[in-house]
Amino acid sequence: VSTMNAKTSSGAEEEGSGMRNETLGESGCLGEAKRRQVIRVAYVIAALDLTFLFMQMGIVPYLSKSLGLDSVGFGYLQTTFGLLQLVGGYIFGRFADRFGARAALILSCVSGSVFFLLMSLSTSIPLLFLSRLPGVFMHGIPGAQKVITDMTTPSQRAGALGKLGFCFGVGIIAGSVLGGVLSTKFGIYVPTYVGLVGSLINTLIAMVCIPSQTKPKSDHHMTEHSDLFSIREILRLMKFPGVMEVFIVKVIAGLPIGLFMIMFSIISMDFFGLEAVESGYLMSYFGVLQMVVQGLVVGKLSSHCTEMTLLRLSVFVFAGVGLGMALMRTVWHYCIIAVPLVFAFSMLATITDSILTKAVPSSDTGAMLGICASVQPLTRTVGPTIGGVLYKQFGVSSFGYLQLMVNLGLFVYLLKSKIPLEEIKSQ
Repeated sequence: VSTMNAKTSSGAEEEGSGMRNETLGESGCLGEAKRRQVIRVAYVIAALDLTFLFMQMGIVPYLSKSLGLDSVGFGYLQTTFGLLQLVGGYIFGRFADRFGARAALILSCVSGSVFFLLMSLSTSIPLLFLSRLPGVFMHGIPGAQKVITDMTTPSQRAGALGKLGFCFGVGIIAGSVLGGVLSTKFGIYVPTYVGLVGSLINTLIAMVCIPSQTKPKSDHHMTEHSDLFSIREILRLMKFPGVMEVFIVKVIAGLPIGLFMIMFSIISMDFFGLEAVESGYLMSYFGVLQMVVQGLVVGKLSSHCTEMTLLRLSVFVFAGVGLGMALMRTVWHYCIIAVPLVFAFSMLATITDSILTKAVPSSDTGAMLGICASVQPLTRTVGPTIGGVLYKQFGVSSFGYLQLMVNLGLFVYLLKSKIPLEEIKSQ
């Protein structure tokens, strides 16, 4: 945290105020116990949001097929959702900066309610496509990240953000199981009803338990007339020291494994020969690994190592994972590779988010988180085409070799370059 060296008594008071804000973790007016309670509520909202999201992900292929949508049409449906999330991520972040983390979380939960309502009414293909529209503001994880970013000090941030991975694991396991059980026993639309009710409950939790102001008023510098979507603002954030370099590493390092995961449903059937139930077990295994790694490992490592060290470590492990993927032949090989894979993926996501939110003014952390949240939708948008070509022309091993080459190059770059990072809390 950088503060101006005061030469007057008023300057000294401002410095003392800045240090107090650091101690209070950018919430300024909330005590330690209250801040921890709010962060726990953010974890609960995130876990529920992900559970409902994975519930619908499990039934969408079957619902699409029952409505007569072929594989090409299903690809368009997924691309539509990815594009909406890509555009909405940054707008959502700017909304959070202007109106606060609570308002942003409420917007996300309300959008989820509309999403599930429209999905429950989707008795035709046009209605199914229409149900994707609220996805533009469905950003529960960035909303929870915004709360945590506002309520933690820079030294606490990586560990606190890392624990969101535990919520991700809960969402994968609970959502996949509930979606399958409910749709099989009670009908294909029942998970959408549960998602609708759950999203409404999430909205109430956010309204009641998240304070209207999660950071000091002095940090709210965004003017009322500034646009929610502004290319100029994105470029402004990218000009802060180290931001562009770290963001590029975040995008490029995760791209090869992102392509692999997009094609995983096809790979699991064709390459591994798995049935639907077995694929579900594999997803649950991933969920457990995610919970353990992000819930326990990331936080402990972040308290003992510098963030740049952990960034280099994640990229190096990714390179090793690429070599393993290039050589794997069975699903058991993949289960072994999954351990370092989940570690590298979780570490990369958490550390880069932490670095980037500390490198911009606190009044822009929502926008920065929104930009970070757009990386995955971008991969989902362009991934099916690139991944399909790689898989068809070169096979599964091509994903591994691409992963190895890209991340080895990034590792060498991170070793040789000195990325200028500055932690800024107000500007």
